[in-house]
Amino acid sequence: MMGPVVVGVDGSPSSLAAVEVAAREAGLRGVGLRLVHAFGRPAAHIPHGGRPWEPSGAGMRELIDGTLTKAERRAHETGPGVEIMREVVVGEPVTVLEIESRTASLAVVGSRGLSRFGALLLGSTAGHLAAHAACPVLVVRRRPHPAGPVLLAVDGSPAARGAVEYAFAHASLHGVRLQALHAWSIRTERSYGAPADPPFVTYDEDRLQDEEERVLAEALGGLRDRYPDVAVERRLVRGRVRHSLIEASADAGLVVVGARGRGGFAGLLLGSVSQAVLHHAECPVAVVRTEGT
Repeated sequence: MMGPVVVGVDGSPSSLAAVEVAAREAGLRGVGLRLVHAFGRPAAHIPHGGRPWEPSGAGMRELIDGTLTKAERRAHETGPGVEIMREVVVGEPVTVLEIESRTASLAVVGSRGLSRFGALLLGSTAGHLAAHAACPVLVVRRRPHPAGPVLLAVDGSPAARGAVEYAFAHASLHGVRLQALHAWSIRTERSYGAPADPPFVTYDEDRLQDEEERVLAEALGGLRDRYPDVAVERRLVRGRVRHSLIEASADAGLVVVGARGRGGFAGLLLGSVSQAVLHHAECPVAVVRTEGT
């Protein structure tokens, strides 16, 4: 049985946009939606008589209930048939959501939140959650292209397999095409397994390109048969990975990247390519960890 979709709620416009996306995803998956409000620091404006660490404090409960009620209303409007659960937890949002991710099928957060009460700031909650969550994390940023494809970042590493599988499943659920992008450079480090090949001495560009085409094809292997309804466009781009992905995201509905890659220029290590995409993509970003990595 699949777990619910979990969404972090803090009352900001960004988190309300995340609630809409989360409700839509829950409806498509046929699972429940869990609205989670967590706080670990005093509010910027604490009502008189209220204790900042206890939701039951006078005035604080009303403030939290109002935030969750607004989020629940938005969720009902987007996914009228979705079962909605509410959770209020005293604790740092990043820790609370990481724990929630262990029983969730998807965690959704906004890219920008409030600066204090229940903060969901990119670079703190969203960035940390993307790197450590036990389920895929969808960070809602900007408005996606209405009919845009799922843009999958392919690096060919075993650790990125989860991202490939997620991208196919998402494209199938939403009825959109999949654009698999693999960026390479003359500086791409690759081992061909031949002892006579001296590294970093000479480059056969045709050979390199053939190898990168093979990497792209193998990364998609098997999944095209499992998802025959998904139209797949393979894009082999010579250039910088970050720039290529961010540029292509302008016409995408979602960018999917792995939380870990093989490192180096072509790697998708969170903190390099994935982090850059989280900050600069023109559409929502899903970060997916492969089980066991």
